[in-house]
Amino acid sequence: MSLEDPGALPLDTILQGDCREILETLPEQSVDLIFADPPYNLQLPDQELRRPNLTRVAGVDDAWDAFASFADYDAFTRQWLSACRRVMKETATLWVIGTYHNIHRVGTILQDLGYWILNEITWVKTNPMPNFRGVRFANAHETLLWAKKSARQRRYTFNYQLMKHLNGGKQMRSDWRLPICRGAERLQVNGQKVHSTQKPEALLERVILATTSPGDVVLDPFFGTGTTGAVARRLGRHWVGIERDARYIAAARQRIAAVPVEPLPEEQPERRRLPRVPFATLVASGAIPPGTRLYLDRAEERVAEVLPDGRLRLGDATGSIHQIGALAAGRLACNGWEHWYVKTPAGLVVLDAFRQEARARGG
Repeated sequence: MSLEDPGALPLDTILQGDCREILETLPEQSVDLIFADPPYNLQLPDQELRRPNLTRVAGVDDAWDAFASFADYDAFTRQWLSACRRVMKETATLWVIGTYHNIHRVGTILQDLGYWILNEITWVKTNPMPNFRGVRFANAHETLLWAKKSARQRRYTFNYQLMKHLNGGKQMRSDWRLPICRGAERLQVNGQKVHSTQKPEALLERVILATTSPGDVVLDPFFGTGTTGAVARRLGRHWVGIERDARYIAAARQRIAAVPVEPLPEEQPERRRLPRVPFATLVASGAIPPGTRLYLDRAEERVAEVLPDGRLRLGDATGSIHQIGALAAGRLACNGWEHWYVKTPAGLVVLDAFRQEARARGG
């Protein structure tokens, strides 16, 4: 596979071939996110799995998941992860999904290659396949590793506020409870699954919303039936897919062509990108004058006084809104903007509301 223009990234396109080879033809530092759903090396030789009613369970017996040894699998993994790192921008991140069969090997190779793991996410399946033999626990989860290119990489996209918004106002945790792919979402031909390990769109939606911005480029080196491309298109992102199997490519193209572009979730500004407004600025401007009494978490028994230089005084202690907040609450740390309240004619108002008002006025 070779591109007509080696300097151009073929956006919104499926490239047919081995990802280890095709990745080498793509421009360096050209993608914002990689989501990889590689072979898991699941196959067990000479074993057949049947349900209690003796019907056979269709396992993963595809040729693309067959490896002669762990050493062969490790070499394959090292090759594609190395090729991915070359095409990632300096602000890009990478996701890899797997099970206990492969994810620990993948994690070791990621670190050996210089990647820095940011999170381990557990996808808890709300409707997992049972363990029909009853000889061990049902495998009810898969693991996703989220990594940046190196430990020294400082900038990458993480839409923390959007994830918090989508999680009912609470910080999103690393255990994601989502169903497996089923129903109309599961691609079938003549009643048979097109792909044995198709992932649910809800999983890719969370990954893409969390770690990209509209217009970013998402690359999937194991494209399969195009879940990554379908979700990226729906969310207003560009995508590039790499896939060897012509059957999967045909199904993916048909699937993605039918995807409408939906309105995006309401954008939640990431605070680290907003203009900085020091508390002392609010005091100097008169928005919160010296002598104002602040109440921690609405509790009127924990009261601090605002000093002219922007510090707070609580008893004999003085310090920043964060230091005095931690002292008053008995914590190691405290975000004073979210925990101190000002009494107004309309009632208690959180301190952060005054900061937002100052930003709206241009600081």
